[in-house]
Amino acid sequence: MTQDLQETIRRAQRGDRDAFSLLVEQHYAAMFSFACRYCGDRQDAQDVTQQACIKLARAIEQFRFESAFSTWLYRLVINCARDWHKAQRSRGCGERGGELDDVPTHDNAESAVMLRQVIALVERMGEGFRESLVLVLGEGLTHAEAAAILEVKESTVSWRLHEIRKRLNAGLNAELQPGVGV
Repeated sequence: MTQDLQETIRRAQRGDRDAFSLLVEQHYAAMFSFACRYCGDRQDAQDVTQQACIKLARAIEQFRFESAFSTWLYRLVINCARDWHKAQRSRGCGERGGELDDVPTHDNAESAVMLRQVIALVERMGEGFRESLVLVLGEGLTHAEAAAILEVKESTVSWRLHEIRKRLNAGLNAELQPGVGV
């Protein structure tokens, strides 16, 4: 962590609004990008990112410089995304199927559909799978970095990704079997 970032965080923790604004400005794009990959929908990602900014304002004093600020911030955004997702399910709202502007889809509608199917599969696998997938494949983090953010062992992240691949391969193999599927 750079000295400038440390000083900006310390100023924000003391209530300096300009310092807090600078932190948000410097990290908003990364927060929004993660939220887009997590939600699969631009509007939902905006809601999650807005909630994350509010939570950051309330929680900045809790940052203790024991980890990288980005690690702590990812955790905060993940918690907001999880809370948002649970609230959507409890209201009976599913994945909305809106825009995927900020999710890499190679400008291809088929890729967007496939991405939604993968997200739906991973979502059914349980807590932690979606986050592991988005952090490693979506954000490009290492298994170790994702493990630090999720506060699990690196082997847990590796196992989760292995299980996702295994289930995706099993689904693909079932589709390719003669007489199965379309």
